[in-house]
Amino acid sequence: MNVVVRYAPSPTGLLHLGNARPAVLNWLFAKSHGGKYILRLDDTDTARSKEEFANAIEEDLAWLGIVPDLKVRQSDRLPLYDAARDRLIAEGRLYPCYETADELDRKRKRARALGRPPIYDRAALNLTPEDRAELEAGGRKPHWRFKLDGRAVTFPDLVRGVQTVNTASMSDPVLIREDGSYLYTFTSVVDDIEMDVTHIIRGEDHISNTGVQIELFEALGATAPAFGHHNLLTDAEGQGLSKRLGSLSLRDLRAEGYEPLAVAIMASVTGTSLPVEPYPGLEAIAEKLDFAMISHSPARFDPAELATLNARMIHAMDFETARTRLADYGITDPAVWDVLKENLTRFDDIAEWRKLVDGGITPVIEADDADFIATATGLLPPEPWDETTWAAWTSALKEKTGRKGRQLFMPLRLALTGRPDGPELRTLLPLVGRKASLGRLSGRADPRN
Repeated sequence: MNVVVRYAPSPTGLLHLGNARPAVLNWLFAKSHGGKYILRLDDTDTARSKEEFANAIEEDLAWLGIVPDLKVRQSDRLPLYDAARDRLIAEGRLYPCYETADELDRKRKRARALGRPPIYDRAALNLTPEDRAELEAGGRKPHWRFKLDGRAVTFPDLVRGVQTVNTASMSDPVLIREDGSYLYTFTSVVDDIEMDVTHIIRGEDHISNTGVQIELFEALGATAPAFGHHNLLTDAEGQGLSKRLGSLSLRDLRAEGYEPLAVAIMASVTGTSLPVEPYPGLEAIAEKLDFAMISHSPARFDPAELATLNARMIHAMDFETARTRLADYGITDPAVWDVLKENLTRFDDIAEWRKLVDGGITPVIEADDADFIATATGLLPPEPWDETTWAAWTSALKEKTGRKGRQLFMPLRLALTGRPDGPELRTLLPLVGRKASLGRLSGRADPRN
């Protein structure tokens, strides 16, 4: 099967985690079928589309690991839309309407008051050429509506099974604004036909649009692609994520130090029957995720789950994978990474934890523990040190002082690391070394950085 998918965001704001869901799901589907992935910027809304957002979309997708096979902008494709417009007008499927927003609002209110559905009454179809000329002479400019068949449109959905949308209960959609600019419903269908898109994968909030678009495909002489409508990603309270408000924007998640793969996993696996767990890459998810696994209920994003996943991925990261990034922190010893990584929740936490090895910590020695630490200093074994040194040292201390458990270990940890938590001292101690350990046990702040 020759698969072509497209991700078509509008460059009117930063991508957030909710936008990332269709971006990643389309990528996974294309990967699993050896298909083609198109990034198509819906930028025909010139008032709101910004170049800075277009650039940010590409950067954010690349950060997630998504590099499109083709990138296009709808603003570069206006002749295609003009030709499709002219065809539909000639065939009587696009017709001009002259009602103002206020007039349409009054019509809807009147229909509701009479107990009728507030759909457009197609009054514009009754206008004569003379009526239209008079309206335009008075300064009215038409918007153009697509005349629906008004029928039950049935289609198989990759996620939700067979779906039916009855276009008889819908207003004829506006496809062209008064200023002549095109709306997404129209340009999307024209592009999908011209680009040979085979599968349209998007949020379930577009299901009702699908009936309209299938009729539009057919009016333009094309067979509609297959559709898959996935559940929407919401916040922990079940609220939708807003692109323009920047909630959970990918830019912010990146700045906060989250691993891009962790974000991609959360964007795609949340709300499916696959577990949220570390995967070696997007390809591994593509091999496992079938769209039938996607729940029909909303997919709730829990920030705590992302933090946990991020930490698990760092803990599982080997030195070779981390080597280039660690070089930025002056860490070249695999042993240092292996000892410290279990304490990280985000990669850049290494900047603080490396002080335990490289220096810069301030020992903490409680007054009640001063004699105990002095005894510990006297019993500190000679080098060379290995992972048996800690056990030998603390055993001697236990025998000498009678201390055990927390009373034995916590004063040593505070003196050697300046904090009550951290890596096992069994593995950390050989990296600190005897000279630095003696300095810390004496209560001196470590001068090394």
